[in-house]
Amino acid sequence: MDAEPVWPPPSGTVAPMTEAETGVSADLVRGLLREQHPDLAGLPVREVDGGWGNQMWRLGDDLVVRMQRMDTGPGPQLKERRWLPVLAPRLPLPVPTPVRSGTPSERFPKIWTVMTWVDGTPLDLAPITRGDHAADTLAASLAALHVEAPADAPAASDFGAHPSECTGGFEHFLRSVDLGDVAADDVRAVWADAVATAGWRGPRVWVHGDLHPANVVVADGTLAGVVDFGALFAGDPAWDLAAAWLLLPAGGAARFFDRYARADGATVRRARGLAAMKSLFLMLMGRNGDRGLPGGKPAWGPAGRAALGRVLAGL
Repeated sequence: MDAEPVWPPPSGTVAPMTEAETGVSADLVRGLLREQHPDLAGLPVREVDGGWGNQMWRLGDDLVVRMQRMDTGPGPQLKERRWLPVLAPRLPLPVPTPVRSGTPSERFPKIWTVMTWVDGTPLDLAPITRGDHAADTLAASLAALHVEAPADAPAASDFGAHPSECTGGFEHFLRSVDLGDVAADDVRAVWADAVATAGWRGPRVWVHGDLHPANVVVADGTLAGVVDFGALFAGDPAWDLAAAWLLLPAGGAARFFDRYARADGATVRRARGLAAMKSLFLMLMGRNGDRGLPGGKPAWGPAGRAALGRVLAGL
């Protein structure tokens, strides 16, 4: 029998970065552009902090170069290239869209993509201060995204599984973080409630899959954009509805679900359990950020702890 999947892969299982990955520099990015897209090579290049699966380099004012880093294969970027041009026009919030494709070469052995830049500050670095506006914006954005996907849309994998298939990951994260004054039994009760639900019975809808504070940006105190669609799949929207607790201030989840108005009770319960698991993951990555792991940043720990408190408070 196959082992139960662990979502997401624990950071300790990630392969070390190769010399080609650690050696990425502004000069390398310019060299790749000169070789494959020379009309863009004269634009200023500067590194963007953060990123896990990909390393980001600003290109001028309006573009960004997305360099494959920790992702083990080209699949996430290929999904973005294929589907973001289809989805972006339907969505009320800005999302990155690919404008040029980079191929592996002697300079860099992985794929890379030039995309539009989504302006704003990641939510793990700047708070939402207009909570009602953010809840309404998130609800409208996910309602627009969660439409029936075509037959050739990417299927769910570890992202998109029912909570009952992710208990290994949940327990790993729960054991690995310092809960402080939070009772582990309270967190397990939320998870057990999600595990006990029926699976998604609706059509396969488009799902971002990895909404957390580093994958959205804010401006003027509210949500201003969504980034990193590498986990995109068609399936259970509960994976995105967890964002009601992960992204919104206290009390925002209730307003969000009132505005979204599509989720039945079982879907809300799955979403709350998934929010608990993702909160623990953020706490773990915040701890790992002190060890220099890419994508793991100290700001993620407080963001995850605050989200877990909102999860335990319910709607």
